[in-house]
Amino acid sequence: MRALAVALCGSIMFASTGGALSASAESPYTPLALAPRIIGTSVEGRPIEAYRRGTPGGTVVLVIGVIHGDELAGLKIVDHLMTLPVPAGIDLWLVPSMNPDGASRLSHTNAHGVDLNRNFPYQWRKIFQPGNEEYSGPSKASEPETKAMIKFMREIKPEIGIWYHQDLFRISPSTGVNGLLRARYSQQTGIPLKQITGGTYWGIAATWQRMTIPNSYSFVVELPGTPVPPKHLLRNANAVLDVGLYLRKLSGK
Repeated sequence: MRALAVALCGSIMFASTGGALSASAESPYTPLALAPRIIGTSVEGRPIEAYRRGTPGGTVVLVIGVIHGDELAGLKIVDHLMTLPVPAGIDLWLVPSMNPDGASRLSHTNAHGVDLNRNFPYQWRKIFQPGNEEYSGPSKASEPETKAMIKFMREIKPEIGIWYHQDLFRISPSTGVNGLLRARYSQQTGIPLKQITGGTYWGIAATWQRMTIPNSYSFVVELPGTPVPPKHLLRNANAVLDVGLYLRKLSGK
């Protein structure tokens, strides 16, 4: 079921007992064996998989483990979230990787050489040329992976999306509810709130989500470089569920 994650990261299943949230019992809707939903395919025809856990109709939490194929630690966080008890009221969607071609070859870009995190339509610009790892593609949302994620997110309407990257070890601070959610995640994981720098930021996935999906919040988590300690990965998984509950509380649900 998780052949991609297992193949790329070796044994990524860790014990899910210690540190798990105990705020609520697991929803009866959560299956023991998850079947993937194929939301699209990559340039080379690999499936882009999504898994659903928790309470349908609850606060919709979306987690994307990988968008850059050479930044794979998020797969292990998703793996924890496949097994941790999901608090009642959380509708959890997990996308292990939206870039399976890049992940298969440890490439930053997809098989067309496009940085998928520069290819989303909001504030897209044609930047760089093929061969540069920040190449934004020939046009906005030109890539099948981008199209698949856009269609999927427009359907499920995530109330919060968490996008994993490496290896700056930081979360950009923000204001309002976005700022509260990021600060909460930072407190739960120890990842500092610092501005993310070092790139040309056009066509960003998390920004597209926040600016396009109604009543949606999102942020990027820059994990440390590998190897990431297993306890840190588990803290991140627990933080996802905690932040989902926190947003639910802030929303008055």
